[in-house]
Amino acid sequence: MNNLRLLYNSRMKTDYMPVYSQPSSKEKAKTLPAEILAFIGDAVQTLFVRTKFAEQKNCKIQTLHNLVTKEINATSQADALKKIEDLLNEDEVIVFKRCRNSHKQNIPKNSSVASYNLASGFEGVLGYLYLSGQSERLSELIKLAYPEETN
Repeated sequence: MNNLRLLYNSRMKTDYMPVYSQPSSKEKAKTLPAEILAFIGDAVQTLFVRTKFAEQKNCKIQTLHNLVTKEINATSQADALKKIEDLLNEDEVIVFKRCRNSHKQNIPKNSSVASYNLASGFEGVLGYLYLSGQSERLSELIKLAYPEETN
C-alpha cells in the first residue's frame, strides 16, 4: 500500500501537482505499457484540474464538475498537447509517440480519432513524468498546457 501513497510537496498549494512517493527509474517508466502510462496520466491531469478549480472557484459541485469536464476530454487534451509539443525532450517525444500510436479499443463519440490519439499521447507523457518522479518537469509542462487564462 505504500506504493500508492501520495506525498504532497510544499508547492501543492500553488501548482496542484501530486508527487509519487516511490518513483520508478526513467527507463522503467518509459517501458511501461502505453495504456498504463495514459491511464495514470489521465488521473494526474484530472487531479490537477479538479484541485485547481476547487481552489479557485467558489461554486456548487455540479458547476465544478461541468468546468472540469470541459478540460478533461480528448479535444481539450489535444489542444493542451499542442501548446507543449515543441517543448518535449527526446524521452518525452518517444513516450508521446508510443502512447499516441497505441491501439485504442474505443474512441469517444464526441472526439475525432486524431484528437483522441493526441490526447492519449499527452496523457502518456504526464503518466511517464509522474511515475518517474519528475515532478518539476510535470508541473512545468502542465502549467504551460493549462495557462492561467483558462481559470
